[in-house]
Amino acid sequence: AVAGSAGAAAAALWSEVNRCGQNGDFARALKSVNKILQISKDDVTALQCKVVCLIQNGNFKEALGVINTHTKVLTSDIIAFEKAYCEYRLNRIENALKTIQSASQQTDKLKELYGQVLYRLERYDDCLAAYRDLIRNSQDEYEEERKTNLSAVVAAQSTWEKVMPEDLGLREATYELCYNSACALIGQGKLNEAMKKLQKAEELCRQSLSEDSDVTEEDIEAELAIIHGQMAYIMQLQGRTEDALQLYNQIIKLKPTDVGLLAVIANNIITINKDQNVFDSKKKVKLTNAEGVEHKLSKKQLQAIEFNKALLAMYTNQADQCRKLSASLQSQSPEHLLPVLIQAAQLCREKQHAKAVGLLQDFADQHPANAAEIKLTMAQLKIAQGSVTKACMILRSIEELQHKPGMVSALVTMYSHEEDIDSAIEVFTQAIQWYQQFQARTNYGYCVFQPKSPVHLSLIREAANFKLKHGRKKEAISDLEELWKQNPKDVHTLAQLISAYSLVDPEKAKVLSKHLPSSDTMSLKVDVDALENSHGATYVRKKAGKLTGDNQQKEQGQGDVKKKKKKKKGKLPKNYDPKVTPDPERWLPMRERSYYRGRKKGKKKDQVGKGTQGSTTAGSSELDASRTASSPPTSPRPGSAAAVSATSNVIPPRHQKPAGAPATKKKQQQKKKKGAKGGW
Repeated sequence: AVAGSAGAAAAALWSEVNRCGQNGDFARALKSVNKILQISKDDVTALQCKVVCLIQNGNFKEALGVINTHTKVLTSDIIAFEKAYCEYRLNRIENALKTIQSASQQTDKLKELYGQVLYRLERYDDCLAAYRDLIRNSQDEYEEERKTNLSAVVAAQSTWEKVMPEDLGLREATYELCYNSACALIGQGKLNEAMKKLQKAEELCRQSLSEDSDVTEEDIEAELAIIHGQMAYIMQLQGRTEDALQLYNQIIKLKPTDVGLLAVIANNIITINKDQNVFDSKKKVKLTNAEGVEHKLSKKQLQAIEFNKALLAMYTNQADQCRKLSASLQSQSPEHLLPVLIQAAQLCREKQHAKAVGLLQDFADQHPANAAEIKLTMAQLKIAQGSVTKACMILRSIEELQHKPGMVSALVTMYSHEEDIDSAIEVFTQAIQWYQQFQARTNYGYCVFQPKSPVHLSLIREAANFKLKHGRKKEAISDLEELWKQNPKDVHTLAQLISAYSLVDPEKAKVLSKHLPSSDTMSLKVDVDALENSHGATYVRKKAGKLTGDNQQKEQGQGDVKKKKKKKKGKLPKNYDPKVTPDPERWLPMRERSYYRGRKKGKKKDQVGKGTQGSTTAGSSELDASRTASSPPTSPRPGSAAAVSATSNVIPPRHQKPAGAPATKKKQQQKKKKGAKGGW
């Protein structure tokens, strides 16, 4: 009777579980499942249902705990997908991969999850094969999602592995497919095409979301945030930093829930700020430290963020923090260049150039594959210290770059600056020899000599010009002969060769001069009249008129006589008087004339009172209001000039000498004696 009642209770509970599952009420279903397990704790179906209910409620850790607790009952064949899914959602990606691979039967659900796991592990080739297999062997309503995932894998390959994406033939009917296609184009550097794809993705996104009446404009903008973020990234790559910065800040104001998107945008703003606006960068760097960011971004994205954190610490003079971050990055990626370069830059900021060079040298010795870039940095530090010769030695130790035209040009310039012409010529010689050694190519056991490459010939010519410039005629002759041998029709090279031989072996120069083309062949057939009458001519000859009769004879008679120009009459002053003799010194500056007595001081200075307080000046009478026009005229003050009537003959000042010294005497200022104290 007891067993019967328990069975009836269990049946009722199972009915409740079934009904709640169909309604999506997994919290209530979980309660019923727990009651069933109280009746039968090892019921396999009940345990499976409990795991599913916990997963649906987002309790992945608890669900995994149930699976691991009942391993004897819940074997891998029964619960493999649920266990792998819990591990995947808990970001235990390696464990999820092992669980999937250990399953005896690979169901469609496991294959779908397998593709997601491979994508998170950045094994894009395997992931691409997995999704292709799924699309080929499955037909259900999730085909569009699989194609979207497939396009995401192709975009990741193009972006992070620089693999040329193949045309999958996917119809870009959704905004997700357009977005992934744009990302693939960005990886190829086709920025303009990528921008058009993103604009199409934005349009499709708005259309699809606006059809749902429950979706608000804020929801649409939140969904478009990732598309706008990619648009801003393209603008940044194109150098439109102001537009990119404005769009980045607009996205941050929306406060999207995607911590990965916020971290990427904050990092890109920091790269725009560089060593400027560091306070804004310090605020933005907090967004890159949000919880869960490490699970949303790829390894290269996370590495780039850490590099920028170290650089920001250097720009903000946080030396210890910079060293700590760069050392951590170097331990994670020992062969990477940036950590050691950041450390060297920090040492240089601390004026420890020798220590920075030693650090770079140690890295170059440990990682020969990256030695070239490190040695270039070492040479730059030596040049900054003024050790140009040592910098040249470092550059010449980079064997794989010795023959490059850029390296040859740099070394020759540096040696010329140090006036070491022999070393500069040696650099040219080594580069030319390198090309000579690799000129021969083996073909079916025979040594075939190919014509010299344009770079090789260019180096020989530059070497010859350099030697001629520095007076090394004999050394330049061999280079010029080699160039002329390659191209006997090169007149310029032949002329240089003759010029060089003329100083060393004149007889040889005469022999070579016979190879110069004749003057007839060198003459240019140019129609002078047509050239002068052309639209772009700066000088146009006047067309001569027809000369006949007397005019023609006159023209012939005056063949060599130059035509005289008419003299223009000089302009006379307005007040010119021919009866008055002009001032012979009128052409001299006023200061240089014999009668110059200096500039007169202003009236105001003459009226300034000098003496004790309360005393009156000579000019005070002029300010007296009692002295009116009716008052009798006073006698003129000494030195005052009499008024001149308007009808008198006025002699212009330019045509006469002054009568004498000015009437008023010049007041001389008394010089202060040395050491005397002025003031009251």
